[in-house]
Amino acid sequence: MFKKILIANRGEIALRIIRTCREMGIKSVAVYSTADADSLHVRFADEAVCIGPAPSVDSYLKIPNIIAAAEITNADAIHPGYGFLSENAKFSKICEEHDIKFIGASAEMIEQMGDKATAKATMKAAGVPTIPGSEGILDSYDEAETLAVEMGFPVMLKATAGGGGRGMRAVWKKEDLLRAWESARQEAAAAFGNDGMYMEKLIEEPRHIEIQVVGDSFGKACHLSERDCSVQRRHQKLTEETPSPFMTDQLREDMGEAAVKAAEYIKYEGAGTVEFLVDKHRNFYFMEMNTRIQVEHPITEQVIDYDLIREQILVAAGVPISGKNYLPKLHSIECRINAEDPYNDFRPSPGRITTLHAPGGHGVRLDTHVYSGYMIPPNYDSMIAKLITTAQTREEAINKMKRALDEFVIEGIKTTIPFHRQLMDDPNYIAGNYTTKFMEDFEMAPIEE
Repeated sequence: MFKKILIANRGEIALRIIRTCREMGIKSVAVYSTADADSLHVRFADEAVCIGPAPSVDSYLKIPNIIAAAEITNADAIHPGYGFLSENAKFSKICEEHDIKFIGASAEMIEQMGDKATAKATMKAAGVPTIPGSEGILDSYDEAETLAVEMGFPVMLKATAGGGGRGMRAVWKKEDLLRAWESARQEAAAAFGNDGMYMEKLIEEPRHIEIQVVGDSFGKACHLSERDCSVQRRHQKLTEETPSPFMTDQLREDMGEAAVKAAEYIKYEGAGTVEFLVDKHRNFYFMEMNTRIQVEHPITEQVIDYDLIREQILVAAGVPISGKNYLPKLHSIECRINAEDPYNDFRPSPGRITTLHAPGGHGVRLDTHVYSGYMIPPNYDSMIAKLITTAQTREEAINKMKRALDEFVIEGIKTTIPFHRQLMDDPNYIAGNYTTKFMEDFEMAPIEE
C-alpha cells in the first residue's frame, strides 16, 4: 500500500481524498496556489506545498511543479481528482517515468478514450451500442438520403468543421432532407470554409445517463449502477440522481452489461464512467468515457455504501476487485452549489463568505471546502459545495433536499441555492419528466420581497 499520496487538485475533491487517505492510514500532501493558501484542503493534509501563483496554468496545470512537490515530499502516488490534469495522458506518463503511481488511467487508455472518433470505433468493436451514423464525411446527397432511409428518421446533419450549432440541421422526414442538406452545407461553407457533412441518428428527447465502473489490473470490471445527469445548462451538470427515474430493471441490466463490456474490452484500471445518451424509446448509445472520478460520485457511494476513492487507491495498489455488480438500495440526489447568480444568467459571484450555516440531519451529506470568512477566488470553477440527500424513496429524497436547501445559508456572495430550491418544486422534475433540454424552458421565479 502507498505510504504517501499527493493530491494534484484543490477544493472539495482534494479534501474528500485527504479524508479517505487519513482513514486508510496513508499520509497526504496538498498542493496549492497562492490564491488557495487558506483553503481547508491545505489545513487538513499532513503536508502542503505551494506550487505557484493563482492562475491554473502556473499552478494546478504546471506538471514540473507538481512532480517536484511529489519528489521533495517523497510521495509514492498522485491522485489527480477530477478536472485539471486528471485526464492528461502526458501527466500520467510523466508520473510513470518518475516511478510515481498515477491513481487513474494509463496514458494509453486516456489517449484511446479521449479522442471521440477513436473511442466510438473502440466501443463498436467491443459490441457497445453507438449512435448510428455515417462513416466519416458524406460524399453526396444521394449517399445522405440512402443512409437516412436506412437509419430511419429523424436524423441530424452536422458540419464536420462545425461548432456553436452552425451547419447542423435536424431532419424529421425525407421530404425535408434535400433542403436541409443544401442550407447546412452553405452555412458551413460560409462559417468555416468547409462544407463537409456527416450524419447521425437524432436522439429524441435525450437523457444523459452514465454508468459508474471500476476495473482492476487483472482485467476484471464491475458496475455500480447508473446516475441520471440530464439536468444541465450549457453542457454543465446542475443536479444528478440515482437511480434514474427513467430507468427500468431491464434497461439497467442492459446498460450495466454494456458498460462492463466496454471497461473489460480496453482492460480499464480504476474508477471511470461510461456515458450514454438514452432516447425516449429507451434505446441507449455510447457517448464517451470519463477516465477519472466524477463530481457526482457521492450519490453512488450513498446508495450502495461504497467509498469510491478508497477503491481507486486499492486498485492502483494492485488489489483485485470483487467483480460484483451493485444495484442501488436507496435514492440519492446531488445539487451542485455554485458561486453564481441564478437571477442574472448564472453569472459567477466570487468574494468573501460572511456567513455560512451548513444543513445537517439524517441522510444529508455536504462536501465542501468553504467556511465563514473564506474568500472564493475568481480563478477557478465556481462550484463551492455539493449537497447530497439520501432516503428510502425518490419522494423522500426530494423532500429532504428541500429541507436541507432551506437550512443552507451562505451570505456575502450569490449562490445557486435558490435555483435548486425552485427545481425541487418543479412539477416536471418531481415527476421525473426531464431531458437534457430541460433548462431551455426553465425560468427563475421572481424574488419574493
